[in-house]
Amino acid sequence: MPLAIVVGGFFGDEGKGKVGAYLALADKPSIAVRCGSINAGHTVSFSGKTWKLRLVPTFFVNSSTKLMLAAGALIRLDVFFKEVEETGAKGRIYVDRNAGVIEEKHVEAEKNDPFLAKDVGSTLQGVGFAMADRVLRKLRLAKDFEVLREYIADVAQEVNCALDRGELVYIEGVQGTFLSLYHGTYPYVTSRDTTAAAFASEVGVGPKRVDHVIVVFKSYVTRVGGGPLEGELTREEAEKLGLVEVATVTGRRRRAALFNTQLARRAIMLNSATQIAITRLDTLYPQDRCVREWGNLSKEAKNWLENLEKELGVPITIISTGEDALCTIDRRKELGLWW
Repeated sequence: MPLAIVVGGFFGDEGKGKVGAYLALADKPSIAVRCGSINAGHTVSFSGKTWKLRLVPTFFVNSSTKLMLAAGALIRLDVFFKEVEETGAKGRIYVDRNAGVIEEKHVEAEKNDPFLAKDVGSTLQGVGFAMADRVLRKLRLAKDFEVLREYIADVAQEVNCALDRGELVYIEGVQGTFLSLYHGTYPYVTSRDTTAAAFASEVGVGPKRVDHVIVVFKSYVTRVGGGPLEGELTREEAEKLGLVEVATVTGRRRRAALFNTQLARRAIMLNSATQIAITRLDTLYPQDRCVREWGNLSKEAKNWLENLEKELGVPITIISTGEDALCTIDRRKELGLWW
């Protein structure tokens, strides 16, 4: 069984949480590891309930999946324990001993930094200053906190051993490719690399172990905070097209633009994408809300997807048609890409 990485293709907000929850239910992986930090929110809707998560992997919806936070992750203790309780994940969630811990001093420092707060549009969660402390070798790690003792694990060892046994493992990336510290729209970026290679490194698996990279694109582009957004729609245009969204973590309104094929091609290149997931298809084509079979899609939606697939040169395997995890079209068997 393979190792697959789920990664955002634009500026975050692509719907990775929805995709992760569906894959958890469809594939029942042995392990799911979340990277990143609390400045990235993933939303899961399933069986009439919605969770907005900043640390617990969205794969929690499958009760048999072991959940882990990577060595490269940054956690905040209050957020972690709150989400563990909300998701019922205790007993099957683990934190790598080398994961970093954000403390109140990091949050306060970020709030008092005018460049991050006003120009970059930081989420002000303390992530940037915690990362700076990590680089300076001053950050306290998960293994330093007694309250985390029962959750501590060697995630790299666990994941590599699971792969040796032929088990299925997913890595859940955060944010989006063009928020990467190295490959994004610097300085309007986050505090880490957000490409598939970086997420593998955060977990502790080498590149030869990665079998699939699923890049998630929304059917249009959004971003929160400062930085360029090619083809940005006015507030009125976005409202007319139904492209109005609010960010999970900050509650800020997202800026919007139509799908950007050039950006998508670059994201595919940077991540070595083997598959594409498209979300929010029902926003562009409301008549296709919660359609679950390719053959039942409207002609308009099908044509848009087929043309996009030709332009991007990578198979579109997962198509989200609604908020619920099961409102999904899965073409992997049809396209010969089922695990």
